Amino acid sequence: MKLVHHPLMPATPGTSQALVSLHYGTPGTGPKIAIQGSLHADEVPGMLVAHHLRQRLQALEDAGRLRGEVVLVPAANPIGLHQWHLRAYQGRFEFHSGENFNRNYADLTDAVVAAVQPHVGADAATNVALVRRALADAALALPAKNALESLRRTLLALAIDAEVVLDLHSDGEGLLHIYTTPATWPQAEVLVRCIGAEVALLAERSGGDPFDEACSMVWLDIAKRLGPDAPLPPGCMAATIELRGEGDVRHDLAAADADGIIRFLEARGVVHTDAPPELPALRCEPTPLSGSIPLVAPTGGMVVFLRQVGERVTAGTPMVDLIDPFTAEVTTLTAPVDGLFFARDNRRFAVAGMSLGKVAGTQALRSGPLLSA
Repeated sequence: MKLVHHPLMPATPGTSQALVSLHYGTPGTGPKIAIQGSLHADEVPGMLVAHHLRQRLQALEDAGRLRGEVVLVPAANPIGLHQWHLRAYQGRFEFHSGENFNRNYADLTDAVVAAVQPHVGADAATNVALVRRALADAALALPAKNALESLRRTLLALAIDAEVVLDLHSDGEGLLHIYTTPATWPQAEVLVRCIGAEVALLAERSGGDPFDEACSMVWLDIAKRLGPDAPLPPGCMAATIELRGEGDVRHDLAAADADGIIRFLEARGVVHTDAPPELPALRCEPTPLSGSIPLVAPTGGMVVFLRQVGERVTAGTPMVDLIDPFTAEVTTLTAPVDGLFFARDNRRFAVAGMSLGKVAGTQALRSGPLLSA
């Protein structure tokens, strides 16, 4: 294993922060896989899964079973880890700008098209290799005028040329679920089987330029720009894995999730096995992210959930009571669609406009930005 410290741009004189990446296997001998934990630094389950993964990856490397390179970033947000305020942990938004740490990643399409267009041709494999190298160069060349942009550039440079990118997050309270794109669903289905995900949400553009889409959608955009005479298949399957809820920081869950990811690496041929692994049964069919409908609080108040995460509901099912502590008025929110109640907030007092939970339906009903803030 090779451990690399990546210094970030200091926010003020006399301070320093660095991102740490762990590199297993040998670059160039097989696929490159990039896995990072807790880009939202207040979502700890990803860090714990990375803790278990590093032990498994080291054992596989020692046994000579890795084919290619696995880059593991165990804590993807050292800036967010430092953000404590009045005994409360604030790892989702950067203090200075207010920006979500998982938004506004660079679109490298223009830079890559300019670099490769004179060289691409009719051979798809050659085009993929050209684009992969150009993506790595373009990420390293990104400007950074502050610490947050420095972090984004470093994370993108570590992952942009990978064949698989896994971004480990968690919801407030929820089922194990993933976000990915329709173009990569045949590959992502294997991941869903291996980790036992119970919901798979698909969208080409969820809005806000999150990390996973910056790594995967750029391939489709480049392919469109190059045209049919320079075929370019999707070169990156990127997925955000939501590891249940923020409070699910348990060794048994993290060990099972790490085992599922290793099973996926076996299925991809990154981990050598004597025989192809038998894939577990698929626990869900994919549904559109635009069919995931939030429960939005029309008023503030105490939050009393009437349904548990994992329940299937029908439109009109009572889901949550909002109680005004001053007037005793009770407002009951009902399920907006038929579907699976797969995630809910872990706070029990709401402000008006707050999203309290999500029901995954099968119909694409929303448009515009599809992710929560």
